[in-house]
Amino acid sequence: GWREAVTAAVGALQAGGLVAVPTDTVYGVACLAQDSGAVRSIYSLKGRNGRKPLAICLGDVERLYRYCQVNVPDELLRDLLPGPVTLVLQRSEELNKDLNPFTSLVGVRIPNHPFIRELARACSGPLALTSANVSCQASTLTVSEFQDLWPQLSLIIDGGPIGDVQSPECRLGSTVVDLSVSGKFTIIRPGCALASTVEILRQKYGLVPESS
Repeated sequence: GWREAVTAAVGALQAGGLVAVPTDTVYGVACLAQDSGAVRSIYSLKGRNGRKPLAICLGDVERLYRYCQVNVPDELLRDLLPGPVTLVLQRSEELNKDLNPFTSLVGVRIPNHPFIRELARACSGPLALTSANVSCQASTLTVSEFQDLWPQLSLIIDGGPIGDVQSPECRLGSTVVDLSVSGKFTIIRPGCALASTVEILRQKYGLVPESS
């Protein structure tokens, strides 16, 4: 059952392993963000450019303040999270120096998916999270779509198909928005929730696009 799956996933992560998990957008691969060896393993698994940052994943908005310097209202965070959005903020000293050492920013995900939130809550630090696919290939909505990665994963949590497997929109992943500059926002990746995210930022909070 559910409890056993969470326990097994926590054990695999604590042992330095990589775990495939369903999220609210696409399948992801997670490791402990504070485990430098596991972070290196994720880059190796995906054949990922070492200058491409990994996001962190948390279970709840409250925990975000420990790993980020927040310069937006708490209510704004809660309007967007949990949900299919990655918020890019200034990182705090608490975060592993080996995670994205080339940038002072970090993307934060709180997926609106009960399993991964439960898993994140059960871990002492944040998860590092990326999509379950080889870099530059399509993101995945079922576990069979990333079969080529299975041998390098410690555990695969099969949550069934995510969204409509036939729909290209479902493979867009989260909308990535940089909120690190006060009063402004920059869309880094349009993703699947662009319109609703921009509406909240502009209409409700009066933020303006960075370019303006």
